[in-house]
Amino acid sequence: MTKETHDVLLAQAFGEPAPSSQEPTTGDLDLAERNAFRRVTRETTIRAEDTTDGYEVEYRKLRLEQVVLVGVWTEGTVAEVEATMSELAALTETAGAEVVEALYQKRDKPDPGTYIGSGKVNELKDIVAATGADTVVCDGELTPGQLSALERALNTKVIDRTMLILDIFAQHAKSKEGKAQVSLAQLEYLYTHTRGWGGNLSRQAGGRAGSNGGVGLRGPGETKIETDRRRIRTQMALLRKELKAMKTAREIKRSRRASSTIPQIAIAGYTNAGKSSLINAMTGAGVLVEDALFATLDPTTRRAELADGRQVVFTDTVGFVRHLPTQLVEAFKSTLEEVLSADLMLHVVDGSDPFPLKQIEAVNAVIYDIVKETGEDAPPEIIVINKIDQADPLVLAELRHALDRDNVVYVSAKTGEGIDELTTRVELFLNSRDEHVQLLIPFTRGDVVDRIHTQGTVRSEEYTGEGTLVDVRLPASIAAELSEFRVSGEDT
Repeated sequence: MTKETHDVLLAQAFGEPAPSSQEPTTGDLDLAERNAFRRVTRETTIRAEDTTDGYEVEYRKLRLEQVVLVGVWTEGTVAEVEATMSELAALTETAGAEVVEALYQKRDKPDPGTYIGSGKVNELKDIVAATGADTVVCDGELTPGQLSALERALNTKVIDRTMLILDIFAQHAKSKEGKAQVSLAQLEYLYTHTRGWGGNLSRQAGGRAGSNGGVGLRGPGETKIETDRRRIRTQMALLRKELKAMKTAREIKRSRRASSTIPQIAIAGYTNAGKSSLINAMTGAGVLVEDALFATLDPTTRRAELADGRQVVFTDTVGFVRHLPTQLVEAFKSTLEEVLSADLMLHVVDGSDPFPLKQIEAVNAVIYDIVKETGEDAPPEIIVINKIDQADPLVLAELRHALDRDNVVYVSAKTGEGIDELTTRVELFLNSRDEHVQLLIPFTRGDVVDRIHTQGTVRSEEYTGEGTLVDVRLPASIAAELSEFRVSGEDT
């Protein structure tokens, strides 16, 4: 792709030409593509006439889907339920729709028939009619019966939180594996929520004439809904086979990275907590950064060099969210396992969120499920409170009181505040896993000296009559391989 093409894409995204002195990154191009599409969907045009040709041209207004949000308040404070509804609104906007109204109901538990009570259903029906809404989004996973009852009562499309998140994942998945994972999750959800209407539920059945329809209606006895589910099972089996093959390739790449002895650092956390921004601030990787939920679905791996010269590999993973659909956890298991295979996990938290401790609980719950499923141990973690430049001081004070001070770093990936401290924490952790040794390497073994500089942290280096004396921190496995050159050493 030429530089001129880069400039055009960036101009579409930001409304201004790209700087001629700097090549756009992959993240810039991805963002330009998304923003160009969204500008088209949001564009408002008017009726006009082409006076040159004498033809009248009518430009249609492209209208966003209008959505009404519905929630049930079963526990917590008013501020917590309003934060939950705000998150649902953000999810809806990320999916490409426009929120026109939101309401919630205080109940001990959701109504088994319609999710909300009959009185609230009537109120919701009036709101849908008044606003002309196309869709109602419920903050919870609805049963097939609840979906049917609400659609009949409201005479409009009804979806739940799970369907909404699956839609966002379908929009943002780019790699072949990501698309297959999303498709599998959607089919798993569809399998349990397949519904039939009217005659579609009629069963072909045998029997004497007049009992069950008689001649022409005797057969295998399979309903339309059973046929649909059988076809879904077949598609799910094919996708699982594809993902199994992709998982093998991913495991091969992972084993290669593990054999390289370069430390692996996974960046995990709540969606839109600033994980991609953090990896850019620490490495200058230029990955996609967007103020939207689930902007990153496909893992991004970048090699970087820390201030002490050590090479590390950062992996940016998919974000978590409260009540993450179980179908997605299952489908994205191979991707989420990247977290467990890392040497260190940076758990990124949005400090500007009103309830960041809830975010930490949600992420820990998902990681616990993965650990329980795979039987592997979670790696050591450093909690990174991001966006402190936008955070409420009271919220930060609450975090400082609730969290272990030795395990938390407060940063702003946007301004760079605290990034140096975080890098130092990472260096200290990696040093704690290394072995401190002194090696005397003959001048004829320059390859060993080069390897030490690449894979270790050299503290001092001097030349003697016998060779190069190096004081270095090395991974234990490498220190064992180079034991023949060891003069003296001590674990620190």
